[in-house]
Amino acid sequence: MKTRRHAMILEIINEFPVETQEELLNRLKENGFNVTQATVSRDIKELRLLKSLSPDGKYRYTSIKKSTSDLQGNIRNFFNNSVIMVKSAQNMVVIKTMAGMANALCASIDSMDFDGLIGTIAGDDTIFIVCSDNEVAGKLVIDLKKFL
Repeated sequence: MKTRRHAMILEIINEFPVETQEELLNRLKENGFNVTQATVSRDIKELRLLKSLSPDGKYRYTSIKKSTSDLQGNIRNFFNNSVIMVKSAQNMVVIKTMAGMANALCASIDSMDFDGLIGTIAGDDTIFIVCSDNEVAGKLVIDLKKFL
């Protein structure tokens, strides 16, 4: 069931300009998948979907490319268009984003496999990252600011 749902999600975002999790949830229900918002949120993270700026100036879900250069280009673009601030506080890094952008950006950061990154958590407009120590957090801030 999960594999079919993931395939349907990819089909939906390739066919329609899906801007929100709610819109994706409704399209899944229209296609016979009775799921919750929490399930859709997990699916987005597992599929490593990003929100990319479309030609009409709106953000929509897209799947990331498999190549490293495409992945970094997508993340750089996404990061540059959604991040307001990146700072460290001891072994933690805090990223402030535009409203609604933190979850997708957090998933993309998770996909980058930074050394020393222990875990991430995202809200609507804030991402908290726990690093193994203060030095790793400082280096992560420097690396992330390169995307700006």
